[in-house]
Amino acid sequence: MNTVPQDQPLIYYPFTPEFMEDPYPHYAELRRHVPVHEHPGGFWMLSRYADVDTLLRSGLSVEQRHVAPGPFRDAYKKAGVTDKPRLKGLALLDLDPPAHTRLRKLVTKAFTARAINALEPMVRALVGEALDGIAKAGGGDLVESLAFPLPFTVMTRMMGMPPIDTQHLRMLTSLLMRSVELTTDPEVMRVIEAADAEIFELISDAVSRKRRDPGDDLLTALIAAEEDGDKLTHDELVAQVTMLFVAGYETTVNLISGGALALLRNPDQLELLRARPELEENAVEEILRYDPPTHTSRRVTREPYHVGGYEIPAGSIILANLAGANRDEAFWGPDAEELKLDRANARRHLSFGGGMHYCLGGMLARIEGRVAISELVRRFPGLSLDGEVRWNGLLTLRGAARLPIRV
Repeated sequence: MNTVPQDQPLIYYPFTPEFMEDPYPHYAELRRHVPVHEHPGGFWMLSRYADVDTLLRSGLSVEQRHVAPGPFRDAYKKAGVTDKPRLKGLALLDLDPPAHTRLRKLVTKAFTARAINALEPMVRALVGEALDGIAKAGGGDLVESLAFPLPFTVMTRMMGMPPIDTQHLRMLTSLLMRSVELTTDPEVMRVIEAADAEIFELISDAVSRKRRDPGDDLLTALIAAEEDGDKLTHDELVAQVTMLFVAGYETTVNLISGGALALLRNPDQLELLRARPELEENAVEEILRYDPPTHTSRRVTREPYHVGGYEIPAGSIILANLAGANRDEAFWGPDAEELKLDRANARRHLSFGGGMHYCLGGMLARIEGRVAISELVRRFPGLSLDGEVRWNGLLTLRGAARLPIRV
């Protein structure tokens, strides 16, 4: 087992089995002792709620090209891959204004609150079918039976994706999401680059087919979206569709499985939700706070950034520790580490980011999480864990790869 020698200063060190099982004690140590943390690996991390909230709203860059020479730039050269960002650098997640402003305006023309709210009947039907299967089997792996297929199917139908190899797409998107992890491993970089190129071509083909055969779906709406004569180019459209698709289901898998696990490990709160179903909306907000689907968010300084008495140099990567900030006692109070479904200010969590890069799919994730978790709890009064949880091995998108339940 890898451990940090006790005589060394406290650093962000996620490479232990204990961290993957429960990273929050480590986050608490960082928040209390090194809340503005210069990591020897070449990046910084902020862990206090106020600092993270300010960073997310600061307008700092998300573009990789602004990273100064150092370990991460050098790693690309050593790996023999380009340092170009994923999806040709055209996805909203990877762009600063004015390009980000223009693209977000066009995307939100199609991705409206009305369109998202209209999906709830489909979500309820899919949840019902999944729970029927779980009931028939007497339990099973919640990830494979509900947490993954629900958001994947919702996103596929919402987009109106032409027939596609879903298993292959799932594999490619899982690889692509590793691009949000900070890595200097040459093999991982090469795998990500290959997956990025393949998924871009796959979605490009689907977009081209949809142009020839439009329908009543989000993909057709994105193709048609226009603002003052401006429209998405083909490559811009492919990048947004891919990022919406990937981010739209990968994070929701973690929300549903993480929410179920949090309730199973806090039986008093599980019973509270059963007794007070009117709490279901707030319960999802508290679950998002307690164990967010995304643990960190990345920003890049283009000029010196001042925080907590430190000056972070231009060209630095800063990780906003969303999960750590979501349990900051200075903001949430002395019960910050506890799951409390009736927490009054739960919605002030930072799990969907903040500022111009606030998660576009947050509304859909809330609907899917609320329906899936509340129906799971309502349907199965004997719901319990049925073995050990297996984790996905990711740091930024930490979540369960397998969650065995018995009903």
